[in-house]
Amino acid sequence: MGYLRLFRRVRLAPGISLNLSGSGPSLSLGVRGAHVTLGRTGVRKTVGIPGTGLFYTSRHGWNSGVHSSSAVHGDEGTVSGAIVLCVLVAAIVAFFLWAIIALH
Repeated sequence: MGYLRLFRRVRLAPGISLNLSGSGPSLSLGVRGAHVTLGRTGVRKTVGIPGTGLFYTSRHGWNSGVHSSSAVHGDEGTVSGAIVLCVLVAAIVAFFLWAIIALH
């Protein structure tokens, strides 16, 4: 049986994009070939050679590791990471809206 995938990327400014998917929102910062993504599951850093398909990705999760499992600490890390992400995205959007209004 198949499944439906949802993904949408909104470019906020050059080098900054908001990614919306079924697993939650994320914010990507960087240029083609190197970027950092802040999402619900943590921070992902990716570097690669554009056009080749060769890339390296490292991930540092909000709840990565044995001692931060949900059985030990609950889901506070995921919730606080999502809150920080939402506040950051709201601040960036508010700044760009203010800049657009101020220029007119």
